[in-house]
Amino acid sequence: MNTASPGGDEGPTRWLTADEQHVWRAYIHATMLLDDHLDRQLQRDAGMPHIYYALLVQLAGAPHRRRRMTELAIALKITRSRLSHAVARLEKNGWVRREDCPSDKRGQNAILTEDGMQVLERAAPGHVHAVRQAMFDRLTPQQVEQLGEIMRVLAEGLQPQDSGADLPWLR
Repeated sequence: MNTASPGGDEGPTRWLTADEQHVWRAYIHATMLLDDHLDRQLQRDAGMPHIYYALLVQLAGAPHRRRRMTELAIALKITRSRLSHAVARLEKNGWVRREDCPSDKRGQNAILTEDGMQVLERAAPGHVHAVRQAMFDRLTPQQVEQLGEIMRVLAEGLQPQDSGADLPWLR
């Protein structure tokens, strides 16, 4: 089949070969299973979804445990609306607080509280164990290196170079 691609400006569709289709489906299957596994582990052991854990990690690694909401949305690749909802939930738990950004009256910072840091410190060992068991313990050192290289290539190729890109986390 050699049909034009949607938009018509990229030439004929380059369909996936049987091997590429096999790899693509294995990738989708594995990432869905991994996401589900890590989310269930965090829900069970820490009472939070994976996205909340990722948000706490971002704040813990930021100077003074604070980060602009816009920067968090970009780092987590989620919409500002979804981030605002997550931060509101974490605020309710006492793990995060918000404050106005002094340099930008429209902006806000999210700050990891001491309680939030303690929750993160308690959750981290179980999460790291789950990541290690689900991923790294199954791979050889060479496969880990190859996977890291592959993921960097994919991320670099997908990272928009245009600051005006229409991305959900910039809305």
